[in-house]
This record gives sequence, C-alpha cells and structure tokens, in this order.
Amino acid sequence: MTNINRTRAMFTDFLNLPRGKYVPPEMAAGGTIGFARGAFAVSYDRDLVTVPGVDYFNGVPDMELVLDAERRKGWQAGTEVALGDLHAHDAPFGLCARGALKRAVADWGALGYAPMIGLETEAFIFQRDADGIWRPYDTPGAFVYNTGPEGDPKGVMDDIWEAAYAADIPIESMNGEFDNGQFELTMKFDHAVKACDDAFLMRTMAREVALKKGLLLTFMPKPVPDRGGSGLHVNFSFNDQDGNNAIAPNGGLSDLAKHCVAGLVEHHPALAGMLATTVNSYDRLNPGGLAGYWANWAEDHRLVTTRTSSKSPKSARLEHRMADCATNPYQAVTAVLQAARLGYVNKLPLQPAEDLDGWDNVREKRHVPSGLDKSLDALDHDVELRKAIGELYCDALLYIKRDEFKRLLGKSVDDVRDFYLPFV
Repeated sequence: MTNINRTRAMFTDFLNLPRGKYVPPEMAAGGTIGFARGAFAVSYDRDLVTVPGVDYFNGVPDMELVLDAERRKGWQAGTEVALGDLHAHDAPFGLCARGALKRAVADWGALGYAPMIGLETEAFIFQRDADGIWRPYDTPGAFVYNTGPEGDPKGVMDDIWEAAYAADIPIESMNGEFDNGQFELTMKFDHAVKACDDAFLMRTMAREVALKKGLLLTFMPKPVPDRGGSGLHVNFSFNDQDGNNAIAPNGGLSDLAKHCVAGLVEHHPALAGMLATTVNSYDRLNPGGLAGYWANWAEDHRLVTTRTSSKSPKSARLEHRMADCATNPYQAVTAVLQAARLGYVNKLPLQPAEDLDGWDNVREKRHVPSGLDKSLDALDHDVELRKAIGELYCDALLYIKRDEFKRLLGKSVDDVRDFYLPFV
C-alpha cells in the first residue's frame, strides 16, 4: 500500500460498534494500541455501566489491542486498517469477541477440524424526508433478487461494491432482498477469523459509504414493523486434517454434522441470548417466518433454524439462521461453533428432521424465548454453553444487555426503533 499516512486500529464490542483510533503508521508499527476497558461498559446512550471485567471500581484501567502483523487495505484515503486481539495484564482479555472466536477455533482444532465460515448479511437503507425523519429508501422498482438502478437509484450498492473491491473485502454476492430498500450482502467462505474480520469491516464500510451519500444503512433486525426482517446467516463446514470437507463426504450428513446439528438444537434457547441481542430482535423471530424461531432442522428448508446442505461433498455446509447483524460476527460464529462442538463431543443424538411446511405447521414445540430478557436468562442458565464460550464474556454480555432491556422496558415499537437505528 502506498501513500498511507494513518492507521485505523479497530475492534468491536458487545454492541457491535466499530471502536478504534487513528494513529500514525509508525505508532501502529509498535504492535499495540492502548484503550480504556470502559469501552465495553458504555451503553448505546453513553452511560457507563458496571460491566464485569472492566474494573469499574478500580479506575477503569487500560487494555491493549495487540495488532496483527498484517495490515488491511482501507476504504478511506491514505488509511490502512489494523485489526488485533485485546489483552489485559499481558494476557488475552476475556471480553474480546475475536479472542473468544480464536478459542473456539482452537477447541475444534484439538478435535482435528478447522471451521470454515460463510456469512450472509441483510440490511435496509433509510433516507431523510423533508422533516428530517429517517424513512425507508425510495426504491419503487425493487424486487427480490433485484440488481441495478430500479432497486438502488442512488447507486449505494455500486459504491459499496467498489469500496469493498478496493479494500480487498471479499463480497461473494449482492442483491436486492424481499422488501423495498432491503439488500443482501453475502461474504465468501474462509477460515473463521478471516471470515469474521471481513464481515466486521464490510459492515463498517457499508454504513460509512451510505452516510457519505446522506443515507443510513442499518443492519437492525426489524427496522420497519410491517416489512420483513434482516438476519445474519452463519454458514459453516469443517476441513479435516487432509483439507477435505467433513460435513457430507459421502453425499449424506456425516456423524460429525449430525452431532453438530443436535448441539444447535439442544442449546437453541440459550443461543438466542448470544445471537439475538436487542429488544428489536424479537420482532423478527416469530413462527411462520424465514428466521430461526423453532428448535428444528431439515435439508434445504428455509423455514427451519438449521438448514443442511449435503448434496455436494465439496460444498456441503450447515446454515444457522437465528442470528441478526446487531450481534457482532465474532460472537455469533463463536456461539454457533461452540454449541455445535458440544453436540459433537457429547455425541448428542439428532432429532428427526422437520417434514412439515414450517409456515403454519411444524412438529417442533421448542422455540426461542419470547423476548431479550428471557433469552438472556436462558443463556445464564445454560452453564455448559457459557463455559464453552467463556464465562467472563457471557457475564459481561448479560450485564450490559439486561441494563439495555430495562432502559427499553415499556417503550413503543417506534421508540425502540429510534433507539437502535443510529448504531445498528
């Protein structure tokens, strides 16, 4: 990279905000950048909350972002991007989502498998009306799988594509989604940490490109009550020690894959506390929708939570459909991988596949809890999953999200939307 005059050192938090600093490249070359741990204790409305792990009563001390040696291309002029892992007291910091993902990858590595991840993200675009109120993007010619100016008259997605290409952010596909002003941005499969790095940077970049055009691109799960929701689909497979896909090597689900699906089904309620982390998330998660409501699975069925694809041994994968992009990608992938691993190591039996339509008819009775508060309780009570993810990480997430729930208790749908919209 040439003509670089600053480094943007970045990490994400429980609120999925891209926190960071601009520093001279020579400072970043030192390998660490300091931050206050209080970054993990600041709520959306900028109150400092006594989150476990931030040492609130001990002066809110520092943590260090230990930067990767490699620098990423940026999408801003003269700017490179540096990612890394957070440390405190010269050890990995328990609140670091990227660190939690690396532990999950190591746990799978110890079993002889390397997780491969592909993330599908969905977002709406908003524009200001004459009164300065954010309204859905005016795309009168939009339709599902739309491409071109009819669905994007201001060329927002064109600019995002060009910025992603210049910054080596590997978008696999981009298209109009179900509703006017809604888009899907699918990332290429890669090793777990790289895939989540790419998704984190894509989300940040896309919002910034839209804002430069006076528009708000939001990954909020349900920003318009009478329209569809936006999800984060976690597609994953495993390479074995020979580099082969271990999901369906013989054209049908392997025992590994079956146990993974069983783990996701077993830990379904608690996973909601990790994957659907806003009050608004539960406007999206309802029966009869294309989201992960029921604790079920089936082959190539979009009305179940875990959709399996086993026809091609090379491209076989499992797709978990509960999460939304208000959750940071590292956290979402960590939760899915750890629940799947628990199914594998405990050799959990797989329940029968869903064989009804999923719209009005399902065989499964278990489903996601009815709201954020209940999902957080389910996570709190799932000791096995909490230990797998990291107890300090879960304790901190539970604390700040319970505080968030209390702030929004009794608020209208519009008030909740307005609370999240600038950030999510």
